[in-house]
Amino acid sequence: MQNQRGKRYMKYIPTIGLEIHAELKTQTKMFCDSANDPAEQHPNVNICPVCMGHPGTLPVINKQAVEFMIRVGYALHCTVADIAKFDRKNYFYPDLPKGYQISQYDMPFCQEGYIDLANGKRIRVQRVHLEEDTGRLQHTSDGKHSLVDFNRAGVPLMELVTHPDIHNAEEAREFAEELQLILRYLGASDAEMERGQMRVEVNLSLAPEGAEKLGTKVEVKNLNSFRTVERAVAYEIERQTQVLDSGEKVVQETRGFDDAKQITFSQREKEEAHDYRYFPEPDLPLVYVAKEYGLDKDLLESSIPELPQAKRKRLKEQYKLDDSIADIFIRDKMFAEYFENVISEVDAWEESNGHDNEPQEVRTHLYSLATNYLVNDLRALMQQDANVITDIKITPEDFAEFISLLHQNVVSSRGAKDVLQKMYEIGDNPTDIVKQSGLAQMSNANELEEIVAKVIEANEGPVADYKKGKETALQFLVGQIMRETKGKANPQLVAEILKEKLV
Repeated sequence: MQNQRGKRYMKYIPTIGLEIHAELKTQTKMFCDSANDPAEQHPNVNICPVCMGHPGTLPVINKQAVEFMIRVGYALHCTVADIAKFDRKNYFYPDLPKGYQISQYDMPFCQEGYIDLANGKRIRVQRVHLEEDTGRLQHTSDGKHSLVDFNRAGVPLMELVTHPDIHNAEEAREFAEELQLILRYLGASDAEMERGQMRVEVNLSLAPEGAEKLGTKVEVKNLNSFRTVERAVAYEIERQTQVLDSGEKVVQETRGFDDAKQITFSQREKEEAHDYRYFPEPDLPLVYVAKEYGLDKDLLESSIPELPQAKRKRLKEQYKLDDSIADIFIRDKMFAEYFENVISEVDAWEESNGHDNEPQEVRTHLYSLATNYLVNDLRALMQQDANVITDIKITPEDFAEFISLLHQNVVSSRGAKDVLQKMYEIGDNPTDIVKQSGLAQMSNANELEEIVAKVIEANEGPVADYKKGKETALQFLVGQIMRETKGKANPQLVAEILKEKLV
């Protein structure tokens, strides 16, 4: 590749590692009994002398946070330590009430795991450790004052560090998204990025293709959305490429990301580990991860639920879902559970009606029908009201009955939308709605023949076109009959009668 002056540009290989923080979903903070409530709007109410670092106070380890950490470790295929310890990370900042942060340095709870991406690439996890969060700074609109809210100070915070196995923006985003799903499936964290419960930091360097050494590392901090992660990585690759192509050197530094301008900007030179003066936390004992000390590894590992990757694979194989549909269910665990409950009820309906020996094609059609109406129609109704699946009035049993009415041609596809709308609004049984609203499909051939004859007589042109071999004319005639019957006619039966009459 050359520029306008003929200078040859080199090809650079990006090397990316991620540091991801996630607040754990405990009832109380990491080392005290102050409430861990991310929804609290009033500043400085969930605080106490311990999390405020008052002299003479002593921290006590939150067992639930440690259990979450161990389960996260197993979910990420990590080696879970038999013995872990806490350390003091020393630095001064207004939102750090103690003047140091209790974290972990050389003996974390979890090391050497991985997450596999959709393309099969494995991103290795170097470590996962446990620490306490800082407070939150709020700046006044005039820029003259900064206020500190310590409600978040001391909240249990998981930090995950990857190996530098990522090489583009898309991989960085996918890793972060998959981690968020895993944390939610475990119940360890809500990991809401827009609420600061999950924050991503990117370490990125460029090196010429074939180089033995990595380039100079730049850290981009506090990325608060997956889109921002992707855009920040893409921008930083481009920025560093231009720096190197111009013959300059990349400066090792910490940078932020400007959402409005979609660029990174310099904040400060990067600190090294020795700048934090780590030393073992003198007020906390070693943590022995063993049954006799109240931390049963086997029990915690066996409590791991079906995780996103395994669930994605099973849903696709069991219900013949394509990637995009499976992904909708994977990203909404409760919606996936509702779907599987509906399918279970559909199967029960088949068995109760003596159809348990139906060909697999029939069962697959029923699953497809249920999937289509759930993902497209029901989800559209929910999105109008900003509802989630747990808010709706339709039970899985009633939804399965609705699917059976469609399958038996009791209601047409057009009428089905009206039935589902009423089910969503009032929660009634679909059979009762069909009867009360007169939405039952017309499947009586004698009754339909009269209407068919009327439409044929009124549409001489399309009838002549069909007889000349124009198949689209038949669809036009079917549409006229559906309009005449207000969508109640069975379209397949209508087409059959038309063909007989137009021979």
